[in-house]
Amino acid sequence: MRLELSSRTDVALRALRYLDDAGERRSNADVAAAIGASPQYLPQVMAPLVRSGWVRSARGPGGGYRLHADLGRLTLRQLIEAVEGPTEDGRCVLEDALCPQYEQCALHVPWQRARAALLAELERASLRAGPEVTP
Repeated sequence: MRLELSSRTDVALRALRYLDDAGERRSNADVAAAIGASPQYLPQVMAPLVRSGWVRSARGPGGGYRLHADLGRLTLRQLIEAVEGPTEDGRCVLEDALCPQYEQCALHVPWQRARAALLAELERASLRAGPEVTP
């Protein structure tokens, strides 16, 4: 698991929150302008959200994006995994290789604990606007 996220996750979160506030379908151009993204980049960010079923998209005149999920029920971990990919890949924190079960590195156990705590925190954090964390 990397410790950094791409800008796609930030743009995706801002788009979801904008659509949540809007409450109705918004054009690609409207969403892009509202969140400070380019209209060319936005479809790349929205694609995983559409695949996840969180957003519905329509093409053509009158088309655009509409939220189809309750952000209060979605977590930051779910968003990160939808946009960035799986958080668990079994890779060693020291080397770009799978961590062998029979010969674990010196950081394996503390890293697993820290990773579990981080993922638990991301699982508690709702996508609903605001810094609050669900109990």
